[in-house]
Amino acid sequence: MLDEIWYYVVDSIDGDYANLKRTDLASEEVMLVARALLPPEINVGTHLKYEMMQYTIID
Repeated sequence: MLDEIWYYVVDSIDGDYANLKRTDLASEEVMLVARALLPPEINVGTHLKYEMMQYTIID
Protein backbone atom coordinates (compact mmCIF):
# COMPACT_ATOMS: atom_id res chain seq x y z
CA MET A 1 0.00 0.00 0.00
CA LEU A 2 1.29 3.44 -0.93
CA ASP A 3 1.64 5.93 1.88
CA GLU A 4 0.51 9.30 0.66
CA ILE A 5 2.07 12.45 2.07
CA TRP A 6 0.36 15.81 1.72
CA TYR A 7 1.61 19.26 2.69
CA TYR A 8 -0.50 22.13 4.01
CA VAL A 9 -0.24 25.61 5.44
CA VAL A 10 -2.67 26.93 8.04
CA ASP A 11 -4.62 29.60 6.13
CA SER A 12 -6.86 30.72 8.99
CA ILE A 13 -8.14 29.64 12.39
CA ASP A 14 -11.78 29.97 13.39
CA GLY A 15 -12.50 28.74 16.91
CA ASP A 16 -12.24 24.95 17.03
CA TYR A 17 -11.42 24.68 13.32
CA ALA A 18 -8.54 25.56 11.02
CA ASN A 19 -8.58 26.12 7.27
CA LEU A 20 -5.71 24.32 5.58
CA LYS A 21 -4.44 25.01 2.08
CA ARG A 22 -2.44 22.40 0.14
CA THR A 23 1.06 23.55 -0.71
CA ASP A 24 2.10 20.57 -2.83
CA LEU A 25 -0.62 21.27 -5.43
CA ALA A 26 -1.51 24.42 -7.32
CA SER A 27 -4.94 24.96 -5.78
CA GLU A 28 -6.79 27.73 -3.98
CA GLU A 29 -9.11 25.30 -2.19
CA VAL A 30 -9.05 25.20 1.59
CA MET A 31 -10.01 22.29 3.80
CA LEU A 32 -11.73 22.73 7.16
CA VAL A 33 -10.12 20.56 9.87
CA ALA A 34 -10.98 20.26 13.55
CA ARG A 35 -8.16 21.71 15.66
CA ALA A 36 -8.34 18.62 17.88
CA LEU A 37 -6.74 16.71 14.97
CA LEU A 38 -3.88 19.21 14.63
CA PRO A 39 -0.83 19.90 16.81
CA PRO A 40 -1.82 22.39 19.56
CA GLU A 41 1.03 24.78 18.65
CA ILE A 42 -0.37 25.74 15.23
CA ASN A 43 -0.82 29.34 14.15
CA VAL A 44 -1.73 30.98 10.88
CA GLY A 45 1.17 30.27 8.52
CA THR A 46 2.24 27.02 10.21
CA HIS A 47 3.35 24.39 7.69
CA LEU A 48 2.07 20.86 8.22
CA LYS A 49 2.72 17.42 6.81
CA TYR A 50 -0.11 14.87 6.71
CA GLU A 51 1.07 11.28 6.71
CA MET A 52 -0.53 8.08 8.01
CA MET A 53 -3.58 9.95 9.31
CA GLN A 54 -1.46 12.34 11.40
CA TYR A 55 -0.53 16.03 11.06
CA THR A 56 2.95 17.16 12.11
CA ILE A 57 4.54 20.62 12.04
CA ILE A 58 7.40 21.07 9.58
CA ASP A 59 9.79 23.97 8.98
